[in-house]
Amino acid sequence: MFTKEEIRRQLEALGVPRDRAVLVHTSLRAVGETEGRGEGFLDALIDHCTAEGGLLCIPTHTWAFGSREYPLDMTAPETCIGTLPNIAARDPRGVRTSHPSHSMAVFGDPARVAAFVAGEARAVSPCPPDGCYGKICEMDGSILLVGVGHNRDTYLHCVEEMMDVPNRLSPIRARQVRYADGRVEVRDHRGHRSEGIRDVSAHFPKYEPAFRHHGCIRDGLVGNAPTQLCSARGMRDVLYLVRERSGGIELLADDTPLEESYYK
Repeated sequence: MFTKEEIRRQLEALGVPRDRAVLVHTSLRAVGETEGRGEGFLDALIDHCTAEGGLLCIPTHTWAFGSREYPLDMTAPETCIGTLPNIAARDPRGVRTSHPSHSMAVFGDPARVAAFVAGEARAVSPCPPDGCYGKICEMDGSILLVGVGHNRDTYLHCVEEMMDVPNRLSPIRARQVRYADGRVEVRDHRGHRSEGIRDVSAHFPKYEPAFRHHGCIRDGLVGNAPTQLCSARGMRDVLYLVRERSGGIELLADDTPLEESYYK
């Protein structure tokens, strides 16, 4: 069993920032048994990532609930992406954004959290550059992939929105959000959809060699889980470079390896 202190020491050894925004995608199964289970693991993340004014961001997505009356229902916190997100969505120390499909729970100094989540109620696309995902980049923040790969790296969807990559978003439709006080709000919303490509994010790992070539990734362990600490700005810059050199062609239709000339 890993103690919370051991998890904190691993985060420190990896160089996980304490003064910026850190978005964490996690497989608790890969981490292994932790003191306090998932709740204890979240404690360790909060203690480390917010120690010097930083923000801990845990995705609490509900995109799989699109057929429900309330795709995001804060009266019954539930996510579609795993154990830690479900724990984070219920934790009173965090503020959960009201994005209909790609919400996140944010932990840290209340004033900084409030500024960070401001405007999410106006989000129309899944990962808007002027929303929380884009702010992680503005803050020179990091993406921490704990026991998972870039196929779980939601931030890359945000970069594609920054670059205005075609064939990524569905038409606008109305979605209902129910808040914790029972209030219901109807929101315009666009989901992820790519004609002819079943799952764009399944092909995000083909960018990893480019990220590594440009020094965007630092490797380590959290618990038993192989972990990548990724620079948000660095990955953004690499994707812009790849898009420029490739002439903007579709690169995520399959798993064909990325041409080295696009990034070297």
